[in-house]
Amino acid sequence: MTDLRHEIARRSAELVSLADPVDAVALLAVLRLLHGTGRHDLPLGRLFEGHVDALQIVSRCGSPAQIAVLADIVAAGAALGVWNADLPGEPLQLDGLRLTGGKSFASGAGILSHALVTVDGDGGRQLILIDLARTPPRVDRDFWRVVGMQRSATHIVHWDANIEAGDLIGAPGDYVREPWFSGGALRFASVQAGGIAALVDRTRDHLVATGRAADPHQSGRLAALYGVAEGAAGAIRTAAAGWFGPDQERLSLVAAARVAVYEAGGRALGLAQEAVGVQALFVDHPLSAKITDLSMYLRQPGPDAQRMLVGAAVAASILSPAL
Repeated sequence: MTDLRHEIARRSAELVSLADPVDAVALLAVLRLLHGTGRHDLPLGRLFEGHVDALQIVSRCGSPAQIAVLADIVAAGAALGVWNADLPGEPLQLDGLRLTGGKSFASGAGILSHALVTVDGDGGRQLILIDLARTPPRVDRDFWRVVGMQRSATHIVHWDANIEAGDLIGAPGDYVREPWFSGGALRFASVQAGGIAALVDRTRDHLVATGRAADPHQSGRLAALYGVAEGAAGAIRTAAAGWFGPDQERLSLVAAARVAVYEAGGRALGLAQEAVGVQALFVDHPLSAKITDLSMYLRQPGPDAQRMLVGAAVAASILSPAL
């Protein structure tokens, strides 16, 4: 677990800025870093994406003093994440400075040094940056019994503790402000696209090592795998290029990228398993974890809603295919 925190901190040092990218070139650089991380290790990519999300939110919404503290803790090797999903029946609540309740799907619990959490309050969701060493939660590790992404340590956390006034970040409602809230999906889609590229890598390696890459059927599968992986990456590049345009267009492009990556991932999983066969499902095969991790991580909420957004944008001529 400490290795994952170290890797998050190491990759964080490759960021040009902790804040939101200022232009399409800077945005694409961040997305390429996320893509490469997901290609290398999808659970690490999931955690690193949450780290980048937290850095950008605090840089956008925090006070100058809080932003300075953020720079200091990141330079010291901090690993951050965003925990937003309320625990059913016991949502996180803040009464004065007393924090009670819990969060579900808290990725990196036991790995991260700091968590940016949300609580409902007057005016909307309030952000709180918690130093997990100073205000540690109780972690329920029985929740995360899944076939993929186990190493993301996505657990349930509970608090009954006091926080400090300086832990509050921004104003109520800042977390869900657009276009950043919906647009942030472009980051996790980049990590997923990296996971698809990893299927190309491991399938190719297996077929070359077993002397089967020249088989015409396998060659066709490799070509198809490349096509779906490149299509996913291309959708990310297109969304990045359009991010600094009008809100309707840029959020539609993000939705289109999510749809493209989701569909490419499903196709790539099938192709990889067809190419390698039953060996891909042996736990010690290099492809096995890539398949189960991507199968799990692709299951982001609302794929049908994203398709509807894209369809509506096409009907309104907001989106139109071009070269």
